[in-house]
Amino acid sequence: MSESNTVASTPNVEEEPPKTKSRRGFAVMDPDLAKELSRRGGIAAHRAGTAHRFSREEARAAGRKGGIAAHSKDRRPDDEA
Repeated sequence: MSESNTVASTPNVEEEPPKTKSRRGFAVMDPDLAKELSRRGGIAAHRAGTAHRFSREEARAAGRKGGIAAHSKDRRPDDEA
């Protein structure tokens, strides 16, 4: 018996081009229209009582929490210091 140098090949399947994210929603709109719709939504939320305004203390705490989360990989554990 002789050995052959054949390589298993995949069937001829056309490769699909990589999918890109399609723009939808506010990304497709005219910037002025998106701004107007956002403004109206904010006004409606305040009228309905479902909007939230951060107090200075709440905003500070939220910013601190976000900063800690964003840079948590940069922090070393205390036992390695």
